[in-house]
Formats: sequence, structure tokens, C-alpha cells
Amino acid sequence: MYYAAGTYEAFAHPEKPKDADKKSAYIIGTGLAGLTAAFYLVRDGQVKGEHIHLLEKLELAGGSCDGRKDVTKGFYMRGGREMDNHFEVMWDTFRDVPSIETPGVSVLDEYYWLNKHDPNYSLCRATVNRGKDAHTDKKFELDKKSAMALSKLFLTPEKDLEDKKISEVLPESFWQTNFWLYWQTMFAFQRWSSALEMKRYLCRYVHHIDGLPDFSALRFTKYNQYESMILPLVKYLESHGVRIEYGMDVKNVIIEDEGSRKIAKQIVYVKDGKQETIDLIEDDLVFITNGCCTDTSCYGDQTHAPDLSGVRNGFGESWDMWKAIAAQAKHGEYGNPDKFCGDVEATNWMSATVATSNEEVIRHIMNVCKRDPRTGKVTTGGIVTVKDSTDNWYLSWTINRQPQFKSQDRNMVLVWLYSLNTNREGNYVKKAMRACTGEEVCREWLYHLGVPTDRIDALAKDACNTTTCYMPYINAFFQPRKESDRPKVVPDGAVNFAFIGQFAETPRDTIFTTEYSMRTGMESVYTLLDIDRGVPEVWGSKYDVRELLRACYYAIDKKPITDVKLSFKERKLLNVVLKKARGTDIEILLKESGLIK
Repeated sequence: MYYAAGTYEAFAHPEKPKDADKKSAYIIGTGLAGLTAAFYLVRDGQVKGEHIHLLEKLELAGGSCDGRKDVTKGFYMRGGREMDNHFEVMWDTFRDVPSIETPGVSVLDEYYWLNKHDPNYSLCRATVNRGKDAHTDKKFELDKKSAMALSKLFLTPEKDLEDKKISEVLPESFWQTNFWLYWQTMFAFQRWSSALEMKRYLCRYVHHIDGLPDFSALRFTKYNQYESMILPLVKYLESHGVRIEYGMDVKNVIIEDEGSRKIAKQIVYVKDGKQETIDLIEDDLVFITNGCCTDTSCYGDQTHAPDLSGVRNGFGESWDMWKAIAAQAKHGEYGNPDKFCGDVEATNWMSATVATSNEEVIRHIMNVCKRDPRTGKVTTGGIVTVKDSTDNWYLSWTINRQPQFKSQDRNMVLVWLYSLNTNREGNYVKKAMRACTGEEVCREWLYHLGVPTDRIDALAKDACNTTTCYMPYINAFFQPRKESDRPKVVPDGAVNFAFIGQFAETPRDTIFTTEYSMRTGMESVYTLLDIDRGVPEVWGSKYDVRELLRACYYAIDKKPITDVKLSFKERKLLNVVLKKARGTDIEILLKESGLIK
């Protein structure tokens, strides 16, 4: 497997790999990583569809990319996905997946047209004083110390950041900046999150720094992630004869060492309460989704708080399987799951879905986001963060294009909200969010929306229906780690197995994205089948001097560098540099970026 850039390989079709007809595949998990692995086995690996088996414990494909309606409790959306124009593997996949809505076009075409016709941007990024615009005004408000620390983090080798927290590399003043407000709430980072992952994000999205304050960098699907991404992929695979076997609770993959070669020999699973096995030969390829951010999700509804009695540190079916596999490694080559699942107090947050058709509530929504959510177009353009709740629940909420579900009533609006601090009292509801019913969660949101207090309780009870989900491991991948704590997609010496998903290690890309999962799926297939076509490399904006200069301009709130407050020594050095640059391409680049006039 190798990486490539440009259109030469992007549009090429690889030759059929040697022995493709002899191969069978068993893919554990039907999240985006597993479905993508199956896709590349079919399209580029040219493996027969009937030889590909997706093993799924649940009765529905999609993994964490779900969205559903419970017939008695209402709509549930555990989370959402923000996409980027440089999700290279994702778009390589979806250009060949047919739309299930529009005959004759691909999912990519459909998505591209939608976001061209209705581009994403926010009109209110944060609120204060119960629904008033906080006027962050697209500014980062980075002080000099914070800006220098971010620059240093950007340039620090990943090896030097292993097992370090963000709080160990950034100054105290950083936590008061708009940059941190945007960053923390958009990506769900915490002060104790991995400095290594923060660096990756900075490097990966440096080309989007101008779009960070107003979300103009983002793109969204038409419907919820299940209907917009998962269903078309499933339909594509089924049309090629791929089988999804539900109710398959995989407990272990037995791996044996034969000299330097590592060979998967058996899959152990439980189905219908009975433990069974699948014996494997070297031509049987196994793709393992190790770990899951939504493992042990706990659901609540309008009148019930989520039941957390089953939550235990370090336990969950995906973690248990990974631990069983990791225990077979002689040198830790299958990763260290305990690093990610050992502290649920550090890794949890909670989301909620509010359904309403009430004109009074919708009027208050429009007061904040300045758009009517029932037009079918962009509404909030991304999350609206409640600054008043920073020391409480730390609440953010969003309304994507409506309807979010094809079955949704056209007068209904679905609101998704989440809280980073589930163990603290709310501003209005004096309880921890994790202990709240859906109705109580809705009260807190309505309070911050600016609804009069004498109307809140009645509207939350009678005009809204709120479902909730507590996710103990949703931030697990942000835990401070070493590179070796996640197994390589294909470990050294592995003959017929790979790790895929958010807890497999691939260089430069960022977890908690659709692209990361899909990239591991592609890389695993290309490696095990030795497909002679380049995997598109992670977009290299961190190596582009134009993007770096542009990022500097926006980071200092669009001021020429000559207007920045500098010491006498710094000012003197700057003048020397600018004098040397005069009449060169460097001067042109500095002018084009806005750093000099």
C-alpha cells in the first residue's frame, strides 16, 4: 500500500489483484470503516460479493452513524457528522455509490450539488444572557502567549507529545480565548485531552482556520447520517451480493504467530445465545473494528433519565473483544485498549434530540439563528454554544436541514444538543444532565433559548418531546496516548487481518471523523490485497506555505503583521525580514495572505 496525490491515480481503475477470486472476507462491525472495507473489496479488490461477510451484533448496520425513530419514544440522534471538502477517501468512495433518492447520480453528486446550492455558515456561533448573540464576531482573541504556544504545538513532533495533555502544552490564558471556545465545542476536546491529537487537528485543518468561527468550512448531508451515508452504502453492497449477518456478537479473533508471520485462525462469536466459531485459512481476510465510541450507550426519554447502572470503567462489548485480541500480542502490537476505556469520567458526554412543532419555541429558535428551520435549508449552520453554561453543563445545540428523517412530519423541527459536563448542575435545572429526564433537559435548553421562565415547564412537557443518550466512551479516542496504543491498520507481519475504525492507527489523519474510519477501511483492503493503486494521501495543507500564511492572518484576527504588538527586538527582526523579502515571491505571498499591505 502506498499514498498518492493528484488525479492521475484518483481516476484510474486498478488491475484485478492476484488471487482475488480465492479470497473471502469477514468484517467485524458495520460502521463506516467496515462498510468501506467491503466497498473496496468489491470495487478495487474485485472480490466476489458473496465471499464477503459483514458480522454485526445489532439488527441494524451503521455503527455510531445512526439515526432512528423509536415508535414509542420518538427520534434519537446520538451524534452528527461534519464533513470537509478534503475527505479524500470518503469522496473516492461515494463517487461510485449510487444515490437512493435520485436515479443516475452518485451520493457525491447529490451531496456536492446540495452544498453548492445551500452553502453552510452560521449567523450566531454563541449566545449569552439567555439567547442573546455573544458577538464572538469571527474573532479568535488569541493573546501573544497563546498564539506562540499553538505555533509551537503545530511544529512539535508527535513523539514529543505522547501521553501529554493539552493543558501541559498550552498556557492558562488560552482557555479564555474564543479560539478555545470554538475548538472545544466543535470537536469536543477537553483540557485533559491528548496534545498529540490536538496537534493532528491543527495540522489537518489549517486550511480551514478562517471557517472555524462561522462553520463556513463545513458541509452536511441532506438527512441524518444513517439515511444519507449508511443506507446507500448498504444498498450498493447488497446489489453486489455482499451479506450482512446480524446478531453476530464477536468475542475474539484467535491469532497465531508462525515465525514472523501473524495469521488469524478463528473467529469466536455468540449468536442466539450460543457460542460458535468460524475457522479461517490464509485466504480468509479478517477486518476487526476494535473499540467503539458509542459502546454502552444509555438511553433516556421524555419521562426517564438514562439508566447508568450498567456503566463500568473499562467494560463494553467492543472493548472486551479488543482486550481479548490484545492479550495475544507478544509485544503490544495489537494496541492498548485500557488507555482509552479506563476513565469514563474523562470520556463521557451526553446528547439529546428535541422534537417540536410549536410556533412559540420555533420563534425563539429563529431569534437566535436568524433563519426559519422549516425552509429545508441550512438553519444554525453548526452548533450554537451557550457561553453562560461553560461552568455548568457546557451546552451546545444545532438544527440541521429539515427534515432530518424522511419519515419526519414536515411541520416538525428536530434539534440536537449536547453537553460536555454531564456531572454538573444546570443553570436552570439544578441537576446533573446525566440524572435528567428528557423533559428536564429540554427545560435547560429552553431557558438558554430565552423562553420566559413562566412558559418553560409547560413547553418542555407539552410542546416538545426529548430523547437523550449518555455515552460513556464518546471521547475515548481523545485520551492521552502513545502511537503504539492504537494498533497499525495492518500490524507488522499480519498476513490476513487488519484493524479498522477510530482506534486503528493511520498517520496524519484525525479521529472523530467519517474520513478516518473510511481511510482505515481503504488502507486495510489495499494492503492485504496488494492493490496497485495509490490511496489518496491526507490533504497536505500543513505543507503549503500559502495556507500557513493565511492561517496566521486569521489567527491574529485579520491584522497585518506590522500592526501586531511586538517587543523592540521582535519589531527590529520583523523589519529585517520584510526588507529581505522586498521584491521577492515571499513579499507577494505575504501580501496575498493579508499579513502585509
